[in-house]
Amino acid sequence: MHTRLALLAFLLIVLPAPRAAAQSSDPDEGFAAGPALSDVEGPALELPFDIAGPPPPSPPATLTRDGDGRVTARAVRLAQPLRVDGRLDEAIYHSVRPMSGFIQNEPRPGAAATERTDVWVSFDADHVYVSVRAWESQPDRMIVNEMRRDSMNIAANESVAFAFDTFYDRRNSVLFNVNPLGGRMDGQNVNEGQYNGDWNPVWDLAVGRFDGGWTVEAAIPFKSLRYRPGVAQIWGFNVRRTNRWKNEISYLSRVADGAGLTGINRMSQAATLVGIEAPPVSRTLDLKPYLVSDVTTDLAATPRVRNAVGADVGLDAKYALTQNLAADFTYNTDFAQVEADEQQVNLTRFNLFFPEKREFFLENQGLFNFGGAGGFGGGNDVPILFYSRRIGLDRGITSPIEAGGRLTGRVGAYSVGLIDIQTGDQRSVALSGANFTVARVRRDILRRSAVGAIVTRRSQTAGRAGGNDVFGLDGRFAFFENLAINTYWARTRTPGLRGDDTSYRVHVQYNGDRYGATLHHLRVGDHFNPDVGFVRRDDIRRHYGQLRFSPRPQRIRSVRKFTYQASMTYLENGAGVLETRERTVEFQTEFQSGDALEVTFEDGFDAFDAPFRIAAGVTIPAGGYDLRTLRAAWTFGQQWRASGTWFVERGAFYDGDRTTVGYSRGRINLTPQLAVEPAFTVNRVELPFGEFTTTLASARTTFTITPLTFVSGLVQYNSSNSSFSTNLRLRWEYLPGSELFVVYNEGRDTQARGLPALQNRALVLKVNRLLRF
Repeated sequence: MHTRLALLAFLLIVLPAPRAAAQSSDPDEGFAAGPALSDVEGPALELPFDIAGPPPPSPPATLTRDGDGRVTARAVRLAQPLRVDGRLDEAIYHSVRPMSGFIQNEPRPGAAATERTDVWVSFDADHVYVSVRAWESQPDRMIVNEMRRDSMNIAANESVAFAFDTFYDRRNSVLFNVNPLGGRMDGQNVNEGQYNGDWNPVWDLAVGRFDGGWTVEAAIPFKSLRYRPGVAQIWGFNVRRTNRWKNEISYLSRVADGAGLTGINRMSQAATLVGIEAPPVSRTLDLKPYLVSDVTTDLAATPRVRNAVGADVGLDAKYALTQNLAADFTYNTDFAQVEADEQQVNLTRFNLFFPEKREFFLENQGLFNFGGAGGFGGGNDVPILFYSRRIGLDRGITSPIEAGGRLTGRVGAYSVGLIDIQTGDQRSVALSGANFTVARVRRDILRRSAVGAIVTRRSQTAGRAGGNDVFGLDGRFAFFENLAINTYWARTRTPGLRGDDTSYRVHVQYNGDRYGATLHHLRVGDHFNPDVGFVRRDDIRRHYGQLRFSPRPQRIRSVRKFTYQASMTYLENGAGVLETRERTVEFQTEFQSGDALEVTFEDGFDAFDAPFRIAAGVTIPAGGYDLRTLRAAWTFGQQWRASGTWFVERGAFYDGDRTTVGYSRGRINLTPQLAVEPAFTVNRVELPFGEFTTTLASARTTFTITPLTFVSGLVQYNSSNSSFSTNLRLRWEYLPGSELFVVYNEGRDTQARGLPALQNRALVLKVNRLLRF
């Protein structure tokens, strides 16, 4: 053990910094000044294959548009690297015409953007650069209040986002989002809509201000991207400009009306980017060793643990097998830096879904999504065949991950993914280790469609002899601009469970700006049991239909859009007996300011043949019950210092009444660096079988020191399980891809007399170091 610690200390401290572009506050570090253009007027481009757009622009132009609105853009080669300082004062900005002419998506689809945006794409031997000059007529009105990396609130600020479809498959992309404070987001988009924000490549960024607006300079190393083999590249490319103070969204290449912020994912409507010449294939090796130390107290354990000191080491590695296929390896994996789960209150008889937060499983998560069911929600009854929280977490018990590997990437028209993880024994609770395997393949077909297959295996499951296997086929078919069909068929094999072990789904959706319609049929067998997945309800047949009308009133200037929506869910068990019925009507008004009003009425029915406990001392007998809920909600938009949604609900609930008041998605901006995100929900339930009140309250406070360093605290109270918890985190990215974490966790029991009694606490220090070869 001491030898391993000494080796890790040597790797973390003695070895030189990675050779990637450094994030530095010193403008003289990292990049040389004074780039020169190698050939602004160069020869006509020779394309390796046909493109979905007009002919490439001839120098000095960098953009062409055709009569159908399609766009082709041209990247410019540099003789020397750009100096990334946000000033936009190099020769390229004077001698090369920018891409411009952005088109509104909101509030007036198809109209010219009201603020000018200039974009340049350039490259050298090591990097591709994106530079933006965003003009503002009233800079003092810009809404900018977030600096923390990967905060979803960055997209709710004044911001610029750009996306690269590096395989030019018109389906998938990598996305970069920047605001005027230097706050950054990066992520992966799969199949034009499954977004994964936990892809964190190494890239360099600087922003600046000028009298008429703000600027962006971004440098993305070719080593941080995957792309087609060959020097001459054709990529998809689009840029989104968000003027939050106007609540206006515009794009370089026009996307479907009403797409809003998600239009950046529609790579089938993105521009074609030509001219990039990528460097030869280099088999990049990334090593990321870590060292962790902790002090832990757990008074609920047997025997009790008090101030136990521990230390450990581990390693993550990534190796580029080919230009577009990479292997990941993890040894002695540790997730001490992960933020605590957000508490939930369960007023149903079904399991709650908690999203994955561990980095190793989040990267490339979209590839493993199956049948149109993503990994970000489990409330719509569609099974998730690969739910990564099953690995290392069993019945609420954490088991160590000894080692694991992952292979992801593309082989021709195929996207492939393979995961193999081995967990260790947890002797204190007699929990044996297990092996988990997931294999996924997906093939692109037609213009925007794909078919695929998935196989999962778990070698053994606690409380049952034998393992579990799953096999499934799925397809996503996109037609025209807004019509999509998702379908799948899957079967499980579990010892002791025979027959009725399949699940299938057909989901048809038309999602236009003015009209929308959805038809859905789902079947989940009584013995359908994916042990590496998540199933909310089994033994069901679910039918669902929805109609939507969303007009944009021309005579009411304060209103952007009305939405009228009606839906019905009819759910029966395998024997054809009705269990759940929901009929919902909804009216929503979206104002030009970003505020919104919502009124919803739901008429439902719920039947079950076994009683269930809904709260301490309150059990609902078996039977059939009418459920009705009237909900009213008002959302304060991001233009307010305190934003979020206030709501109230009232209605019939299992032969009684339920009243709910709450505040969600709240944010109070104290300064551009300090924000509080409060939330609460109070349920008052009065039933013939008993009365109870649940209170769920939380507050997340974040202080961002720099865009790459922040301190956050999450405090939560949940009356349903009598818990009060605290999670404090410091994250410092001291070098690109290298981080220091200090984490404090504490859990207390509020049932104790006086102050809440301590149950557990831990102080963790973790440091890792990215070494790129």
